[in-house]
Amino acid sequence: MKRPSGREAHQMRQVTLTRHYTKHAEGSVLVEFGDTKVICTVSVEAGVPRFLRGSGQGWITAEYGMLPRSTGGRMQREASRGKQGGRTLEIQRLIGRSLRAAVDLKSLGENTLYIDCDVIQADGGTRTASITGACVALVDALRVMKQRGALKKMPAVQMIAAVSVGIYQGEPVLDLDYLEDSAADTDLNVVVTDKGGFIEVQGTAEAAPFSAEELNAMLALAKQGVDQLFALQLAALETE
Repeated sequence: MKRPSGREAHQMRQVTLTRHYTKHAEGSVLVEFGDTKVICTVSVEAGVPRFLRGSGQGWITAEYGMLPRSTGGRMQREASRGKQGGRTLEIQRLIGRSLRAAVDLKSLGENTLYIDCDVIQADGGTRTASITGACVALVDALRVMKQRGALKKMPAVQMIAAVSVGIYQGEPVLDLDYLEDSAADTDLNVVVTDKGGFIEVQGTAEAAPFSAEELNAMLALAKQGVDQLFALQLAALETE
């Protein structure tokens, strides 16, 4: 088996996290997984949804979108169609669920953190890149809230990272790009905490069903990948 990129089965693409990428958002990161590039911003607003008012608890929610020419052919903006597609809704719900696990919402007070993930170039793994980059932007936003006095102390943060794995030409591989993703027998997206807990495992057999042994092999590869991502996240957050 030879991967289109020439990578080894266990080898990730080059991952880069560029903090403070935009001027106005409390947290912002340009995350790059190879040729996949996503701008992740976190905006802080006072107040919470109606179902949380008076609870003293904060909220984290997410939106996700792809720019019209983030892919090989131009896509119509979903706003011009008047509604979001099912894929978009599913991904932004995944991002929101994942990042809500990063922090104790009670520590936020009645504030809402809006996570926006905008794909400027897609080459596979946009949802996993979004989660990994948005977690770093979230930490920066919390730091800004602390500096502004909106938080009495910096809340404990559980880092979250995500990576894709799959069965390509009969072998488990890590961090699929578009050519692999479009031809994979199985595609699995894995979201993990830095304490080793799973938040989500999304798996689909596109061709033949995958075995328990193949699932375990993919999860082992995912563990290797997220460990690398956690190290990159921490290194980025230590750099000003």
